[in-house]
Amino acid sequence: MDSDGTQDARGTHADPVPRPAVPPERPATTPPGVPAPPAVPPRPGDAPPLPPGTPSVPAGTPSVPHAGGPGAPASSAVAAWLNEPRAAAGPGIWRFGYRLPKAARASERLAPVTVVGLLIPFVVALVLWSLWRRGGLPYQFAPLRLFTPDDWWWGGTIASPKNMEGAEARVVYDGVFFAVLVLAMGRLGAWPDAVRHFVGRRPQPARALLGLLGALVALSFVFPTAFPVVGWDALPVIDPLFSLIALIAGGYELFADRLFTNSLYTVITLLVVWPFALVGGWWPYLKERLATRRAAADPGTPAPVERPRAEWPELRDAGQHEAADVLTAEVAAGRMNDVDCARVARAWTAGRPEFRETVLRQAGAAWTHPSGSRDLPRRTGRHDLLARQIRIGRWVAGDRVPAAYHDAGAALGPDVLGTSLLAVGPSGSGKTRTLVEPVTEALALQALTGTCALVAVSSAGSPLGSDSAFDVIVRIGNASSVHDLDPYAGCDDPDEAAAILAEALVGDLDTVNAQGAATALAQLLGPYRAVHGRFPPLPVLRELLEGEPTALSALREAVAGDEVMRRELDARVRQAGAPGDPGRALADRLALLNRPAFADFFGGNGGNGGPESGVHRAFSLRSVAHHPLRVRVDLPERGHEEAGRLITRLVLAQFHTVVREAGRTHFAALVLDDATGAVTAGSVRRIQRLRSQNAGVLLSLRTVADVPEALHGPLYGAVGCRMAFAGITTWDGSRFAQTWGTEWVETTEVAKHTVFADQPMTRALHALRKLVTGKAVTTDAVTVRQVERERWSASQLAHEVPPGHAVLSLTSLKGEHAPPLLVDLRG
Repeated sequence: MDSDGTQDARGTHADPVPRPAVPPERPATTPPGVPAPPAVPPRPGDAPPLPPGTPSVPAGTPSVPHAGGPGAPASSAVAAWLNEPRAAAGPGIWRFGYRLPKAARASERLAPVTVVGLLIPFVVALVLWSLWRRGGLPYQFAPLRLFTPDDWWWGGTIASPKNMEGAEARVVYDGVFFAVLVLAMGRLGAWPDAVRHFVGRRPQPARALLGLLGALVALSFVFPTAFPVVGWDALPVIDPLFSLIALIAGGYELFADRLFTNSLYTVITLLVVWPFALVGGWWPYLKERLATRRAAADPGTPAPVERPRAEWPELRDAGQHEAADVLTAEVAAGRMNDVDCARVARAWTAGRPEFRETVLRQAGAAWTHPSGSRDLPRRTGRHDLLARQIRIGRWVAGDRVPAAYHDAGAALGPDVLGTSLLAVGPSGSGKTRTLVEPVTEALALQALTGTCALVAVSSAGSPLGSDSAFDVIVRIGNASSVHDLDPYAGCDDPDEAAAILAEALVGDLDTVNAQGAATALAQLLGPYRAVHGRFPPLPVLRELLEGEPTALSALREAVAGDEVMRRELDARVRQAGAPGDPGRALADRLALLNRPAFADFFGGNGGNGGPESGVHRAFSLRSVAHHPLRVRVDLPERGHEEAGRLITRLVLAQFHTVVREAGRTHFAALVLDDATGAVTAGSVRRIQRLRSQNAGVLLSLRTVADVPEALHGPLYGAVGCRMAFAGITTWDGSRFAQTWGTEWVETTEVAKHTVFADQPMTRALHALRKLVTGKAVTTDAVTVRQVERERWSASQLAHEVPPGHAVLSLTSLKGEHAPPLLVDLRG
């Protein structure tokens, strides 16, 4: 059933994903110099036909006038989708229309205990200052007498000034104590945080007015004589400063200069007002008001306004007004879908040359994917191509769940898939339906925007997505397949090609050394390429590994003139049949692919042609490093399970090799619907390096037992995202529990103790109470402590995860973490 973008794998949603729409008739006016864009975007080749009666618009229909000014066209679904806010959120949160949950907003409020914490330091400060003014603090003047000369004070007194220096030192001493008291109590009571909470979050001009009011109150305490209505004494701010200057100068002569005195008053006033100006945001608010006033005074200058995303403000800010007008009109008229918007936005961000000319010439069809597709023929998930996310479910609220994740949408994107994802769940748990297929569909859509290249390996008999959603489909063992898989991934270096084949053929064997196997293969691949200019088909390679005399003799005669290649081949011949020779194991594994069903694959057909000629075109996985291709590899059916695992390892090894190439700007993703037998020691090491190579893999397993036990720990450590589906065993759950570790939780224990009375009257009352209630008199002993517990125990993962749910932990490329939380895959 065709979806209009309003449905995901589970149901219908109120905020549909925009799709291409049939444009209305456009006005007959065109901005000067702007060519008419295409009226209707080209639909995908396999897309459903337009409904009967759909009007078509001629190609020469004039374009729309300035869509950003007065009289702009009515907004379309795409415009509404573009303008929807996408708040910054933690990894795994669906950002489209995200609002902070009420629980998270409530956590931002100041608790009553915090309010009390603000007032108690203030009361303590008043008491201490009162005692200080009365000289009631013990050893109050000891530091003063310690750091000042004795001739400033009268002998036999604590701190009675004998001269001008002593009197001024007392004033400075009071000022220093006052400053230390204010700073200490302000830090203890978190006064700056409270001010930012109550004032800094208010909109303008209320924020500026509150800052102004606070500045006036502070000035009234510093300069009380300037405010006739107040009658309190000045705080020790001005006098200590003046006394300090008098002590340094040795007299009061400086204060005879009125300019000097007024300058001091000005500096003090600015220092008092400055914190309130920062809290009130005076400077940004003043610049905004001045800009508005200048715009009002000069009608020719447009007023600074915040444009919605559907009007392409980033282009207008860069002076590309004509291109922005064309794109705005295309969006408003419904001639662009979300794929077009994301593709054009990426072209602008990437700094494509001749951006303006291309947009004016092709409008929403600019930089279309090489396949010509501008959308998938069918969607089953909810996508946000601007945030590059696919929604897979809903985070379930709970006591241990961070407030920001309460009932928020759960989403995946390249920001977390770039750290690779491991999903484990038994058959029927929904791995393919709720995770692999939506992620594959999302990456295929992103490939149409030029931001991603996708390689998907389907399980035998279960293709991922429709054929029309992919550019290249390799059906191993299917005679109708158009393409064949190049086993060497387009390599020119024999050593690199040998390493790929060795990893695929014997990477899962503990009895064969991978480096020795790669060397044995390179000793045959090098001479063969030197003679024939290409690497051998797999059947020929098997003959060489088995030591077929005819094949080896012909190759030896062909390289007789090349001393280096002859030595390579002779070394391989001497090693053949020796103890520990990997050639036999390599030949046995190649025999799995040397079956009649695969006779025309892996280079056996010459690499050209198609189904009509009985041969298949060779496809090199190296193409995904240069182009945003969508590739699907279908594993063989009918009893070729071991061959399918070998092919999966081959694709994984090739992917690890090709993504190492420098200069790639798009994300490369590999999706393995069944990674059984694909995880080896070499692949685990390479998965860790994918984060720095702008690539990632999704591995799906039925059980962790499909991976060698020695690789369980390294595999869980190599991937950044881990997902446990409902129904896993406690053995599998124990691996997740060990990986997710423990956390500190607060527990409350209540113990009831029987009360034994000593007095006769009390004992009589207790007996009467027990007679009436039937319970002995007890007292509660409450113990609150911090204990360390597993985030998810193996038993919880095996028995407490409901059907249709999974436990998911995420790590982003920036290093942000989302703890293991329960996800409702049906939400």
